Amino acid sequence: MDKRRFKRREILHAALVGAGMGGVALACYRYPASIRNLYDVADALNYGVHDLLLRGQPLVREYSLAERTLDFPTSGVTSPRDENYQRHLASNFADWTFTLDGLVDRPLSFTLPELQNQPAQTQITLHTCDEGWSAIGEWTGVRLSHLLSLAGVKPEARYVVFHCMDTQSNGVPYYESIDLFAASHPQTILAYGLNGRPIPEKNGAPLRLRIETQIGYKHAKYVERVEVVDSLQSIYEGRGGWWEDVNEAIWYAGL
Repeated sequence: MDKRRFKRREILHAALVGAGMGGVALACYRYPASIRNLYDVADALNYGVHDLLLRGQPLVREYSLAERTLDFPTSGVTSPRDENYQRHLASNFADWTFTLDGLVDRPLSFTLPELQNQPAQTQITLHTCDEGWSAIGEWTGVRLSHLLSLAGVKPEARYVVFHCMDTQSNGVPYYESIDLFAASHPQTILAYGLNGRPIPEKNGAPLRLRIETQIGYKHAKYVERVEVVDSLQSIYEGRGGWWEDVNEAIWYAGL
């Protein structure tokens, strides 16, 4: 595991460069939506500094088996009421299909067993929820970067959108998005296992995103489709995720 630690000088340098390049940060193609207020300005600048600090893609800390939270908590929707989801749950996802499409050369489609036959990765990491709790889970799944490589991402692609099977109270299905930089992180996976077993319904069965460099609400549950796009502007309210659209949560939720 990469044990790199940031030096104080490096952090200060990145912060100064990020502040000095404010105009560049605001125009950065990765920023998902129009700048609406000073909070958005700060978020854009923060994201610019983030890019500088994490350009080497360092790994987050991993823990031992003994440190796992065996009854892993959750928040938000824990049992989607959608008819489609309940039908798949009743059949143990026997005819469920995952798709990856959008700006790719070769759209992908996998049943759950086919997805589980892809090269697997297991990591024991700390989940930090913005509601104030944290837990350690052993997640098993497939690297998102592996799937994107299989599909062949087109040059104009910039974001990865996760479409989920749980419709929210406002009638909009839950969704999230990250940029290709975060998608390429070696610990960003689509997980189908938790603590050595299939992910329980409350934790996002059959498939959820694990993006270990960001906090809880970015880890979309009940993922059914991944779409590669060049812009987020036309997707629902255009801010990059359900929480971002509804409650103006920040799009980049880095730890």
